[in-house]
Amino acid sequence: MNFDNQIVMLTGASGNLGRAVARSFSERGAQLILLDRHPSRFDADFTAGKRQPLVIQADLTRPADASDAVDAALARFGRIDVLCNLAGGFRMGAPVHETTPETWNFLFDVNVRSALHMSAAVVPAMLEGGGGRIINVGAYAALRGGAGMGAYAASKDSIIRLTESMSAELRDHRINVNCVLPTILDTPQNRADMPDADPTRWVAPSDLANAVMFLAWKGARAVHGVALPVTGLA
Repeated sequence: MNFDNQIVMLTGASGNLGRAVARSFSERGAQLILLDRHPSRFDADFTAGKRQPLVIQADLTRPADASDAVDAALARFGRIDVLCNLAGGFRMGAPVHETTPETWNFLFDVNVRSALHMSAAVVPAMLEGGGGRIINVGAYAALRGGAGMGAYAASKDSIIRLTESMSAELRDHRINVNCVLPTILDTPQNRADMPDADPTRWVAPSDLANAVMFLAWKGARAVHGVALPVTGLA
């Protein structure tokens, strides 16, 4: 998968998944636009080199921040070929009837509205440029509800439905919209939170990055509206 001269925008770029995806795209020649609420968390290897990324601080729960980020990217590069909506969050524990409005708002803001705001800002540029690829991050757990996970599952299921709807609307404009559905990611935070679990069965961020890159690759141009399970090693 070659991404030479491809302009790739990543949200949530300083997180565990964002770093893995950024590294994989960079190694394959992409020019990166890295969005995050906390850009100071980026390592030096992401902000140096011959293809120095454009790093933008943005709170994507605010539509204006998404629009400003896209304007800055277009001013520098003239187009956006790939958008990866990687920003997201997780909370669980309370039953649906006890889940607080704050939790509902947090999960829908970070998991759904961030992707909505970025897509609304990027799609017009892709339409004008003649095409592009959008990859969203859902969750395998969203395929059905589970105890204590109502708000999280509902927010991630919304990503699947939005992916399907956008794909139906945009495929004739040469814009591919797909999403990945990972199970538990093997991150330091998850290992600390679940010390008795077996992380060898979890999904390595680098493996999920490979799935994201496949959907972003021009060779996947015939793939539309897919929710791709990424469930770890057998």
